Amino acid sequence: MSTAPVRPSFLLVHGAWHRSTCWTALREALAAGGWRSHTVDLPSAGPQRTPTAGMYDDAEEITAQLRQLEGPVVVVAHSYGGFPVTQAAVEQADIAHLVYLAAYLPAEGDSLGGIHGHAISGPEEEDLTRTNPGIFDDPRASLYGDLPDDQAEHAVGRLVEQSVRSFQQPVTRAAWRTVPSTYVVCERDQALPPARQEQMSARATRVERLDTGHSPFLSAPAELAALLGDIARAATEV
Repeated sequence: MSTAPVRPSFLLVHGAWHRSTCWTALREALAAGGWRSHTVDLPSAGPQRTPTAGMYDDAEEITAQLRQLEGPVVVVAHSYGGFPVTQAAVEQADIAHLVYLAAYLPAEGDSLGGIHGHAISGPEEEDLTRTNPGIFDDPRASLYGDLPDDQAEHAVGRLVEQSVRSFQQPVTRAAWRTVPSTYVVCERDQALPPARQEQMSARATRVERLDTGHSPFLSAPAELAALLGDIARAATEV
């Protein structure tokens, strides 16, 4: 007798300057559709030790979380989260699919700083943090441009410091080369330009689009949950 496929769960990996609480609305929308989800807090975001946590520390944290999960997992990376997910998801048997949500989809040797023209030639900056999204003149407009003012102000108020080191460490392996993936282009994104997303999406197995800004988990959680459900079903034939 054949065994029915196990419905996958989601591991949601946040971006820079955020914590896992940013996923609350999406997790509720996923649960309403019968989907289980898990989150991880990346050590590069939030209060820092010395030396500060880097991208490799984030990748190790993702790997540790994956070891605790049973059954197939769809890993969803947002923004900077694409870097440690790309690093961590290599040779992880339970990963059914990768989703890059307005995320960086790097190749070996890429770092976030390098992609933006800020590659370093000297030692890593192990003790520096950015207390706000310094690459943006206006975090409210860049990150949450399609949110009502009160929700956007709340979201901006929850941003945390981010280690500079996490932007300096390059990816040394690329999970998307062996793991099927979907890139979700956010077409009104003011933080990661849609044109750049389109370029990176060429590396993914398939491409989807949302008519949202950079943070659809806040501005369109039900729509995003429905799309993720469709991706998970297609990936595992549930």
